[in-house]
Amino acid sequence: KLPSHHEDLKEKLKLGQKLNEGKTKQIFELVDEPGYVLVQSKDQITAGNAVRKDQMEGKAAIANKTTSCVFKLLQDAGFKTAFVRQHSETAFVASRCEMIPIEWVCRRIATGSFLKRNPGVKEGYRFTPLKMEMFFKDDANNDPQWSEEQLLAAGFELAGLTIGRCEVDIMSKSTVAIFEVLEKAWATQDCTLVDMKIEFGVNVTTKEIVLADVIDNDSWRLWPAGDRSQQKDKQVYRDLKEVTPEAMQMVKRNFEWVAERVKLLLESQAKGRVVVLMGSTSDVAHCEKIRKACGSYGIPCHLRVTSAHKGPDETLRIKAEYEGDGIPTIFVAVAGRSNGLGPVMSGNTAYPVINCPPITPDWGAQDIWSSLRMPSGLGCSTVLSPEAAAQFAAQILGLNDHLVWLKLRASMLNTWISLKQADKKLQECSL
Repeated sequence: KLPSHHEDLKEKLKLGQKLNEGKTKQIFELVDEPGYVLVQSKDQITAGNAVRKDQMEGKAAIANKTTSCVFKLLQDAGFKTAFVRQHSETAFVASRCEMIPIEWVCRRIATGSFLKRNPGVKEGYRFTPLKMEMFFKDDANNDPQWSEEQLLAAGFELAGLTIGRCEVDIMSKSTVAIFEVLEKAWATQDCTLVDMKIEFGVNVTTKEIVLADVIDNDSWRLWPAGDRSQQKDKQVYRDLKEVTPEAMQMVKRNFEWVAERVKLLLESQAKGRVVVLMGSTSDVAHCEKIRKACGSYGIPCHLRVTSAHKGPDETLRIKAEYEGDGIPTIFVAVAGRSNGLGPVMSGNTAYPVINCPPITPDWGAQDIWSSLRMPSGLGCSTVLSPEAAAQFAAQILGLNDHLVWLKLRASMLNTWISLKQADKKLQECSL
């Protein structure tokens, strides 16, 4: 059963009043941590707005493990979420939020309710771009589908933030980005993420819109090898003709399979690295910027000093060192004045080479040609900004390492959100 230290942990958290209770979880305020709550899962599984409802021994632990892993994956990638830490087998700590009463649904493949609402569309139709839908959380009316216009007309105000055009756009964009990231992660396990639903809240402390609620095996459809007959998600329970103990065991086995697999999403599939070669130590500050930026993508980065002009034998020896251990490597050449380093590397390795010359105001316009005008047979690229050179390297490695791709995708979303918010702020000032 539970290791006793988990119980000790539970003792330490002083629970305040119960703030909310849903079909599958309870939310408690934390006396000693204002602004935070405990999200406690229940051993209950429901379908069709709780028309069907069953106890499932161990479901709380399975759901909690699943949601904690998914949120950790998203948090590490750079998405803003309410998740703080897993507290026990069946509970996690989160930032307190006022919830936006909308289920945001994102679909890659047409199935389920979409087919009912859109007769004539064949199951398996693939949405590119993704299809985003919104449903108003209203059990009495079976969560009706809403349009953006309806959401804007509702004028929700949560934690002092009015949900207007800017907020709706941020949530729509975030929903698509979060789906793309989880789709990419599940693809590493040869699983197709078919569709999923998420919810957002307004963090009461920061007033930011964050991904909240939970993402677990009730939140999505998951088809191993893209095969619906192997589905592993809650749909298996919804589809049961009758609920027998044997059937519930099968449902539980599927949930456990997902909870085990979801841990693997946090692991890198193919770790690559960047090797920065500099012509002399006078370029070290420039190179450190590349290393720092690589670090933000979780990419190991090695700095070496070698001159292709003055020590070509050593340059080729260092090259052989990194070619010889089977780790996918991208070389970045940093050499001032005449860049011999990048072209010599590029002509002698099958790995990608990026020139990132430190340009000086005096001769920069002339020096740059040594990185641009190559003999035939050389494929090195040239990126002037050290941060951008690291980003380009990350984009190459992200083709095979989903954890790097996730960070790139989240960063793109966060940049978009920052611009959106800057514009909103400026308009408010002008008024």
